Order: sequence, then structure tokens, then C-alpha cells
Amino acid sequence: MSYRIGQGIDFHQMVEGRDLWLGGVKIPHNKGCLGHSDADVLLHAICDAMLGSVGLGDIGYHFPDTDMAYKNIDSKVLLRRSYNLVRDKGYWIVNIDSTLLLQEPKIKPYIIQMQDTISRILNLSPNDVSIKATTTEGLSFIGREEGVVATANVLVMKY
Repeated sequence: MSYRIGQGIDFHQMVEGRDLWLGGVKIPHNKGCLGHSDADVLLHAICDAMLGSVGLGDIGYHFPDTDMAYKNIDSKVLLRRSYNLVRDKGYWIVNIDSTLLLQEPKIKPYIIQMQDTISRILNLSPNDVSIKATTTEGLSFIGREEGVVATANVLVMKY
């Protein structure tokens, strides 16, 4: 068996007037992430980790923000397409470990829904999708609620 690990990270600015999508779930908040797509920072980090695990680059390469076909696209679509690229290389996902860095809102009430959403798209058990969150205790652009960051690690196995 052949195992590979991918790591992804994504940053998005938070602004008023946008919906906040995290892990494929719309979260009530007075700010959302700014981006070409729906700007789901968690799904973008997972996409980058999946693609990187099999040497396929990142989502910017496959779904560039200069292409109007991806304007306001649902990041769940990007997750599915990234997963298909990984599967085409002969790999399937073993598990995901991810972390959101944001001051507000608190995401604990949404984690199970995020795990369910991601696991359905990637044909995983929700127990194979770890989502954690932390604040920066008010420090930096994250603490000032100017932005949000997500990191993800993905383990894949050749089938």
C-alpha cells in the first residue's frame, strides 16, 4: 500500500455584506469571507491538501480566480472536483484533520454539520473528518476579525 500526506492552508479577508461559509455550511454572522467563489476557507484548505497529496498542485491551478466559470461557485463543487482528480490518480482519502483560526463566530455548534457535509462529498465517515477551531486571543488580523485562516492535512492511500 502507498500512503501520501497533503497539507493545505487558506486565508480569506472577512467583510460585511458576504455570507460566511465554513465547511460547506452557511454560518450566521455579520461578516463573511471575501473571494472569487463563496470563499469557504475550510473547503479550500482541504482541496489544497488533497491535491497536494498526489502532486496535483492547488485549487488556484485547477480552478483559477481569473476564470469567470468559478465566480461565486459553491466550494462544495470544488471539493467534489478536487476529490475526483485525486481518485483519477488512483487514491482515496483515509482521513482529514483540519483547524479553523477565527475569533468569531464560535463554530462548535456547526462542527457536526460540517463533518457530515464534507464526509458525504468525499465518501468518508464523519469520524474521519476532524474539524477544530481556535482563536488568536484577540491578536493579529484574525483577532480583529479582519480574516480567517484554515489549515488541513489529508492522508490518502493508493487503491
